[in-house]
Amino acid sequence: MDISQHPAVRKTPGTATRPGAALAVLAGAQFTVMLATSIVNVALPQIRTGVGLSDSGTTWVVNAYGLAFGVLLLAGGRAADLWGCRRVLLGGVAVFALSSLTAGLATSPAVLIAARAVQGWGAAAIAPSALALVMSLFPPGPARGRALGIWGAVSGAGAAAGVLLGGALTQAWGWPWIFYATAAGAFLVLIAGAIHLPWVPAVDRGRFDLAGTVTVTLSLTAVVWGLTTARGSGWTDTRVLGAFALFAVLLAAFALIERRHPDPLIPPRLFAGGQVVAGNGLMALLGSMWIALFFFLPLYQQQVLGAGPLATGLGQLPLAAANMLGSTLSSRVARRVGAKAAVTGALLIEAAGLLWLSRISSDGSYLADVLGPSVVVGLGLGAAFVLLTALSAGDVPPADAGLAGGLVNTTRQVGGAVGLAVLATLAGSRAADAATHGPHWEALTAGYRLAFGISAAVMTTAALLALAVVRPIAEADPHDHTHRNEASS
Repeated sequence: MDISQHPAVRKTPGTATRPGAALAVLAGAQFTVMLATSIVNVALPQIRTGVGLSDSGTTWVVNAYGLAFGVLLLAGGRAADLWGCRRVLLGGVAVFALSSLTAGLATSPAVLIAARAVQGWGAAAIAPSALALVMSLFPPGPARGRALGIWGAVSGAGAAAGVLLGGALTQAWGWPWIFYATAAGAFLVLIAGAIHLPWVPAVDRGRFDLAGTVTVTLSLTAVVWGLTTARGSGWTDTRVLGAFALFAVLLAAFALIERRHPDPLIPPRLFAGGQVVAGNGLMALLGSMWIALFFFLPLYQQQVLGAGPLATGLGQLPLAAANMLGSTLSSRVARRVGAKAAVTGALLIEAAGLLWLSRISSDGSYLADVLGPSVVVGLGLGAAFVLLTALSAGDVPPADAGLAGGLVNTTRQVGGAVGLAVLATLAGSRAADAATHGPHWEALTAGYRLAFGISAAVMTTAALLALAVVRPIAEADPHDHTHRNEASS
């Protein structure tokens, strides 16, 4: 089916609808969002010196973006459904570009951290809107599978490229250029989107659930803040326990509000059909090791193997290439073996790569300890991301496409925040214990090995769960051939 004939799509005035150009813009938007997630990691020492950050302030350069991004994704998805995906996406890109430029110009910790938070707000509008447009523009079947394969490839490549670009720009021109480059990319996406993205009218005329948005945002903020703070203060710290208590209270309030609101932020119909619950649950587990992977692997390369920022970034290229390959092949594999087998296999490949990484050595090398497992991890990660995205958002009503995109991104981000907080705490404890018996670099390696080993166990558990919760499409609706094609893609 030609995209221009899709009933939900209207051409941008004065232009023709071109599916390749539209998908390129949407992929560029997603790449930019994922790039901003990891581009600061390698440059943190230089940023700390340049702006005068404390230890906690340095942590918040990363957390301010991830926290704002994760907790506002549901609101961004709902806004896309109510006000139109194109409008919300372009507005989010504009906010993202301006805040990136502000971050590069920042000369004080407060301005830099605030700009990173606003970046996260813009990203929370971009990600669900872009995914909803992909699902709207490409009909169920092989075309959507190929589009999602490209989507997954650029998502993984963006995260890995962030480490490479951050290292190269910091080493060549200084840390502000990582934000200038991000701003420039966002402005290009904004211009291209205004030209090439078709108008997809809002399909939901309900009311925006402000009370539900506020309570769920604050509840997720509380739990992520508590988990992040626990890394430095301990799990029994009064502030940490208070944050968890606030999370529970606000979550209960959110559930009560949703029951009474005529247009709830998360409508029950979202879970009535398809496999939204299964897809989001597995995506949360995948996210729990995704962010941790790109946190611990560069640290091992720099702090143990002694690589510089640029060499560390270049070392991520094989992982990025494997990620793109896994994303591209995922829909083809799923059509041949079925969604259940494809998801399970992808998660097991991911687990195998992480288990291999858990054998890193304190006196090792990139070729011996990082290259091989990075390729395996990239293949599994790319395929699993695409398949779980399709599972989570591919079978929902058109009126909820943006919300479904926001939900699956939220589960990945919140899962990542939880996973990173837990793994960082455990790895730090293992490293502290090992430091009493040996050199510093051996202690760090012991902590990283533990983090990768636990991540492998989590992915193995996810694969076993996939066998139980992912239904063959015939079980979901044996008479619906459209759904059969969609799920297999």
